[in-house]
Amino acid sequence: METVYFKDIPCQTNGNLPAVGTIAPDFTLVTGDLKEIHASDYEGKRIVLNIFPSIDTGVCAASVRRFNQEAASLENTVVICISMDLPFAQARFCAANDIENVVTASAFRSPEFVKDYGVELIDGPLKGLLARSVLVLDGKREVIYRQLVEQITDEPDYTAALNVLKGKF
Repeated sequence: METVYFKDIPCQTNGNLPAVGTIAPDFTLVTGDLKEIHASDYEGKRIVLNIFPSIDTGVCAASVRRFNQEAASLENTVVICISMDLPFAQARFCAANDIENVVTASAFRSPEFVKDYGVELIDGPLKGLLARSVLVLDGKREVIYRQLVEQITDEPDYTAALNVLKGKF
């Protein structure tokens, strides 16, 4: 269990993000066209997991836009933007914002994902949604970067995540 804050209100997660150096669990998520995707679908590719509460908030939307912009220049890398939003809402957001370089995926029917990744908020105003976090996995799903954003209303550290992908630690 980890603690994050929503407008300075402490909120607990249901577990811990996978640690750097561990193999991230496989997952099943649902895309905007209701197709299930799995981490194993991207074997050999680096994966950025941009996890957040809801695509309908300003900070979450900004993170999707920023990773969409950055993803265009990343080789052998897929960015998956994950929330509990329904796939229809994610697809609508992507269409309205010309989001084409990332995969949006819903964890709405993936209790294994929220359990295995320890990102469900179990109390506080956003209870039941996902804590803002970023994981970077190498081509074998080893965690090479992790960030649980302490203040949910803050954006993630894009530079740190991108530097890991570019080999600049």
